[in-house]
Amino acid sequence: MNDTIISIVQVAEPGAEPRWLVLIPQLPTKPDYLRVKLQRRLQRIGAMGLKSSVYILPRRPETVEDFEWLRAEIVEDGGDAILWAAVPLAGETDEGLEALFRQARDADYKEVGMLAQEMSDNRSQDGQRSGSLEREIAKLHRRLGEIDKIDFFAASGRHAAQRALENLSTRGSPAEIADTTRARVAVRASSAGKTWVTREGVFVDRIACAWLIRRFIDPLATFKFVPPARYSPRPGEVRFDMYQAEYTHEGDRCSFETLLQRFGIDDPALRAVGEVVHDIDCKDEKFDRPESSGVESILAGLVKAQSQDLRRLELGGAIFDALYAQLQ
Repeated sequence: MNDTIISIVQVAEPGAEPRWLVLIPQLPTKPDYLRVKLQRRLQRIGAMGLKSSVYILPRRPETVEDFEWLRAEIVEDGGDAILWAAVPLAGETDEGLEALFRQARDADYKEVGMLAQEMSDNRSQDGQRSGSLEREIAKLHRRLGEIDKIDFFAASGRHAAQRALENLSTRGSPAEIADTTRARVAVRASSAGKTWVTREGVFVDRIACAWLIRRFIDPLATFKFVPPARYSPRPGEVRFDMYQAEYTHEGDRCSFETLLQRFGIDDPALRAVGEVVHDIDCKDEKFDRPESSGVESILAGLVKAQSQDLRRLELGGAIFDALYAQLQ
């Protein structure tokens, strides 16, 4: 191992709590496309390059899984890779590494915002929304969601990008708005009696989403809890607030807010509930609701007292019933 790498990170001592994962891949010299493939995969999972062939991610269950899968791919392609949990030793700090991730995501968000503004300006000149424009808007929404998934340290640029995209998405003729309303009604009808799947160990957003689903979207809903790794839904199942879910975080929205938006639920009290859930789940103080700290404390106590997810949903639903009544 060369001294450059040693000056960046130190493998954690027993009992330490390293915050970072370090991947050091070694690829075969041929074929050349393996390096291109590696760079694309690193970009997709949000890894940052520090030095030549040294890549880092914050240490979290999902990022450990991403790096382990990537290492397996590298080995399968005839290469090798070292994966460490590590702490900064010299030449960099935790705060400096976080800043690198924020800068990268801010650049991504800025690109989305600029594209949304450009599309909005072009539409103002054309005076209408075309099918191709709708497809481009959908692509921007997907891109924003992709960035949000790898925005590990809440880069400040995401709010501006989300506003630009929301402004672009909501502008339309009365006929277009009516079409959107009919589509949302159809989506809600098609969701009746589904099995709604989410990660086990439910907490704020998932408890709130289940309450919203059962009370306002699908009264016949049943719920299923699975490990946080990748899960392929069976017929009649819909995923929420989990990896590759049909309804999860999108851009700046938590999963509860995504459900409100996607199902066209326009209720001021539910929007306020969504703001409370957002403040607790996203930890960005976007809405700074006075109810947030109290609701978080109550739900944290509920989680400590109840280990069974279905019981958490039952008791948590009563909490959100009370919060909704208070906010009406």
